[in-house]
Amino acid sequence: MVGRQHAAAGSRWRGGGGAAAAWWVAVVLGHLVASARAGLLETNPGLAYNFYQKSCPSVDSIVRSVTWAQVAANPALPARLLRLHFHDCFVKQSEHQHPFVSFTEDKQGCDASILLDNAQSEKTAGPNLSVGGYEVIDAIKAQLEQACPGVVSCADILALAARDAVSYQFRASLWQVETGRRDGTVSLASNTGALPSPFAGFAGLLQSFQNRGLNLTDLVALSGAHTIGVASCSSVTPRLYQGNATNVDPLLDAAYAKTLMSSCPSSAASGTVNLDGGTAAKLDSSYFTNVLNKQGTLASDAALTQNAAAAQMVQDLTNPIKFYAAFSMSMKKMGRVEVLTGTSGQIRKQCRQVNSS
Repeated sequence: MVGRQHAAAGSRWRGGGGAAAAWWVAVVLGHLVASARAGLLETNPGLAYNFYQKSCPSVDSIVRSVTWAQVAANPALPARLLRLHFHDCFVKQSEHQHPFVSFTEDKQGCDASILLDNAQSEKTAGPNLSVGGYEVIDAIKAQLEQACPGVVSCADILALAARDAVSYQFRASLWQVETGRRDGTVSLASNTGALPSPFAGFAGLLQSFQNRGLNLTDLVALSGAHTIGVASCSSVTPRLYQGNATNVDPLLDAAYAKTLMSSCPSSAASGTVNLDGGTAAKLDSSYFTNVLNKQGTLASDAALTQNAAAAQMVQDLTNPIKFYAAFSMSMKKMGRVEVLTGTSGQIRKQCRQVNSS
């Protein structure tokens, strides 16, 4: 999810009309609920469902209302907000950073540190220069500060907005978000090295996820985020022009390579290409079919076929219901990465800056 700017989400299953769409959503959501009952909070006791039930009961409706209105006006936002949440969670503290700060206070994970505007912040790192969606978080925070001043963290807003944005195509939530995160006060570009590279091979990808407490299943499921959005040509051209115009990555389908070359005609081309060559505007399982057909856009997509266990998971997730279930569970798990809870961190009054007092 590095070096790429994601785009849109819409509904794939429209041909059967309203009744068919309602049936599909009911099937998907019923499966997700059945898959999500046991033990979700055991690994992170600081988070809870309905954390704001008493302190800010309108949080879910406010986040959903603002997010869905903005997605309706800008279909690029689901992929951008999903990527924003991912890049916030995949941060690792430098070994020699802040020796006088306690370990608990100095955790770096899903803490909204990517939103901070200070000098040399995470926003200024190369992988984050094309990240977007900040304006949506600002709009949500403004409404929540009116309804419940100083209560809802920016980190929870990120998790809720990402879920709501990709759920917009179904007009129903794909998973229930655990809340109770607090906001971090440290944001440094040097801490973004944990982000997986679009050029990574399988071993590097798996190590990147394992370093964040995630496993092979999470790697494959969350790679499914590439069913929406676009990638920069700079993330793709090394597969197309390996020294000369005819030397194409052997893990890339020749016909699809020509399609990519039409959007990125040289190794120095700027611009973007769709991550999912078929249904780039829809959160669906077609990404996994593409990967099996050697039509994954990034080298990191193709890498999933270079390990037998991962390749089997890719095959399994071509089933849309299995994909939505696995994606939802892994999004919850990612949302727990080194969170600040309890009295750690703070609840920022503005998401772009730490509280002055």
